[in-house]
Amino acid sequence: MQENFIKSSVATIQNGVARADGKLYVTETNIYFEPYNKKLGLGPYELERNEISKVEKCLGKGGGIFPVTSDAIQITLLDGSEYQFILANPKEWINLLSK
Repeated sequence: MQENFIKSSVATIQNGVARADGKLYVTETNIYFEPYNKKLGLGPYELERNEISKVEKCLGKGGGIFPVTSDAIQITLLDGSEYQFILANPKEWINLLSK
C-alpha cells in the first residue's frame, strides 16, 4: 500500500452472522479492509474502485437477522460480490465511493 489514503475509519465487516472489526482505508484506486483479528477469516480485503458497480446504505444486523443499526453500507462489485461494512457517516462513504 504505497498510495496515500483519502479516507479511513474503524469499521466492522459483516458476512451473514459473521462480523469482524478492523480498519477501512480508501485510496484513489483501491479500498482496503484490515481486520484486527485475522484468524476469523474476514479479510484482509483489497477491492479495486473501478470494479464497483453500486454503493448503497444497508442495515447492520445482529446475528445476521435483527437490524441493529442503519449506519452501514454495501459495496457491490461488477462480478456480483457484495461487502457490507458498519461504520460512522455512511452517507460520506457512499458519496466518496460513488465517484
